[in-house]
Amino acid sequence: MNTDGSHLVKSAKSAADSIHIYTDGAASGNPGPGGYGVVMIYKDKRKELSEGFKYTTNNRMELMAVIVALEHLKNEGSQVIVYSDSKYVVDSIEKKWIDGWIKKNFKNVKNVDLWLRFLVLYKKHHIKFKWVKGHADNVENNRCDVLAVEAYKQPHLKVDTGYTS
Repeated sequence: MNTDGSHLVKSAKSAADSIHIYTDGAASGNPGPGGYGVVMIYKDKRKELSEGFKYTTNNRMELMAVIVALEHLKNEGSQVIVYSDSKYVVDSIEKKWIDGWIKKNFKNVKNVDLWLRFLVLYKKHHIKFKWVKGHADNVENNRCDVLAVEAYKQPHLKVDTGYTS
């Protein structure tokens, strides 16, 4: 199995050929040090991503995980299934909350910087979000949690400028 992710993503034609993206975010203190973890799987290829930040929130890291994963897709029009334990992320899309936020120009919405970044990527692909129970029996979601926690425990964390500004 390819773990470096090279040539990970091609356009997928069916659910069986979809790119499966598992994501998780974590923060210690919320706000506090935080990180995200991603596992991307396409057929027999696998890629793991993670990064930590000095001061951020859990919701920001949940959304950041999705954004970073989508930024790693190589071809527009990909069929993607994103698995997340974040109701904040999944419901925002699947329950169409984001449509109302757009109509109201994101008035009183948190994390606007990330939602705007997400929308650019979202429009490029065919994405379905699926909620999974966190800290349960989903092996890949649990792996993402480990990656996220390990990421924010590293020295020399990045600054989440969107949160601190």
